[in-house]
Amino acid sequence: MPTQIFLASTLYGAATLAAGIDSGCFPPADRRILLTSNHSVTAEVSPGVADMPGFATLRTRFDEVLDWNRVIAPQHPSTWAPRTEDVPLWERQLRALWGLGEDRVELIVESLQVPPAQTLCRLFPGAAVDVYADGLMSYGPTRFRLDPQLGMRVRRVLHLDLVPGLEPLLLTEFGVPAELVPTEPFLKVLADLPAHDADLAGIGPDGIGEAPALLLGQYLSALDLMTPEEEEELHVSMVRGAYARGHTELVFKPHPSAPAAYSRRAEAEAERLGARLTVIDTPVLAETLYQRLHPALVVGCFSTGLLTAATLYGLPVARTGTDAILARLTPYPNSNRIPLTLVDALVPELAADEPKEPPADLTGLVTAVGFTMQPHILAARRPAAEAYLLRHLTTRTWRYFTRRRLTSLGLPGGIPAQLSFLPRSRAVRRVARRLRRVIS
Repeated sequence: MPTQIFLASTLYGAATLAAGIDSGCFPPADRRILLTSNHSVTAEVSPGVADMPGFATLRTRFDEVLDWNRVIAPQHPSTWAPRTEDVPLWERQLRALWGLGEDRVELIVESLQVPPAQTLCRLFPGAAVDVYADGLMSYGPTRFRLDPQLGMRVRRVLHLDLVPGLEPLLLTEFGVPAELVPTEPFLKVLADLPAHDADLAGIGPDGIGEAPALLLGQYLSALDLMTPEEEEELHVSMVRGAYARGHTELVFKPHPSAPAAYSRRAEAEAERLGARLTVIDTPVLAETLYQRLHPALVVGCFSTGLLTAATLYGLPVARTGTDAILARLTPYPNSNRIPLTLVDALVPELAADEPKEPPADLTGLVTAVGFTMQPHILAARRPAAEAYLLRHLTTRTWRYFTRRRLTSLGLPGGIPAQLSFLPRSRAVRRVARRLRRVIS
């Protein structure tokens, strides 16, 4: 039997792996190693997966837990990769360091397109690879064109059923099949994590009230999706929107890496409105809070936690801020485009306070957006993208595309080739400005 090495950088990912093991997604192994990786910019002082509350419960599925940061120090896991000529030396070193000997190795990794997952796969060139999804990005295309020698080693993409009926586009260019991690074992794994009732009950003078509105922070400014000031304003809009829906008991769960200052304006706004806002500074999963607090509403921008709450826990959810990010998301192939599209299409707007009509063809929408993001990688999806755009390109779905992108790819909705000179014509722009002044 092989030695299986599982790479995890988040507690959510480790919980997904534990659920996969419990449900029999992985064949028997002689040895199971959990290799943790801390991707924080300040990894030396930021808590890693093994330091998170509840990790001790998850580690029981593995024979050993190892720290990738320690192995490659002082290099950073998100950037370090070996030189090609050094790969044999590194493999021998790791086999000796981890006691692998001549064992047959299988790798189970996340985010294969980038280090440390791609680095680990390169260091064990003979190992079969499984990829598991830690969030919504797996529904989108592979971010970069992978070396076929790596892509052909992948046996399957494991993912949670966060969007029922939708299959990931990730690695489909290599014919890699998708496989579901069953929902019930995943929920059981999360239910077994310590709820830390004492920590949560001790926050605020009287603890947290029943059925609060839970606000999810994402630290989007660190991803250059907005400025710190805009992100603080996003949190303020969550407070206002939740209060407008009648919620006066609010709980804010900031991103673990976000500065404490990011919640201060939200706290001030809640106080001005007469609501009570409790900030959860305990590093727990959002899913733990779903079980502990039973929130009446979960609010976020485009967090995976929104679809986890709606699909797996049946909780009411609302989004805010997706319109603005979609309008200026760059570059166009930004891997956040698919998560943004899914949340925007499936989750109701916080200010609307009305049921969300599901899109007419969600699979078609994701295929079309995925193709426009990576037309070379998903070349075989062009007919499906064209068919979707011909049938469903409306004022509601235009927000997921740009005319420039559709034009450059020769897709429906773009400017016909014979008229492509118009946007570049000074005379046409001058006339358009005059017309705009007359109309206004």
